[in-house]
Amino acid sequence: MKNITIKITNYSDNLEAIKKIRVNVFQKEQGVDPGLEFDGNDNYCLHFLAYVDGKPVGTTRIRYPEKSTAKIERLAVLNHARGQGIGTALMNEAIAFIQEQKKYNKILIHAQVYIQNLYEKLGFEPIGDRFIEGNILHIKMVKFISYQ
Repeated sequence: MKNITIKITNYSDNLEAIKKIRVNVFQKEQGVDPGLEFDGNDNYCLHFLAYVDGKPVGTTRIRYPEKSTAKIERLAVLNHARGQGIGTALMNEAIAFIQEQKKYNKILIHAQVYIQNLYEKLGFEPIGDRFIEGNILHIKMVKFISYQ
């Protein structure tokens, strides 16, 4: 595995890198509508950028839809950088950040079904029925956090 660095940032400071990754993955590869992908929430989210050899290759964000709930969204890794653990590293960083806050008792995700296994390995459990979002099959998943 190459040397992966993950930085926590806000949207405006890394707009170009975040947009490039998400446009390539979600719009060009998966055909997601730009209006759905760029939903107006980015400025209210905490963003994570993964770098390999100093170049941004992956991103995700955390949004807080409810007082006790954090939602990890928009996990994306550029095609040439996949298979190196970057998505897992991004998720682990986001989960750790949420846990460090000690004020959220659950983390939600809308997982694309084809990578549901990745999230299960990170402790997420599927809830409810599968659904279509952005013309892609998803499953809602949750990870409960307990503080002792």
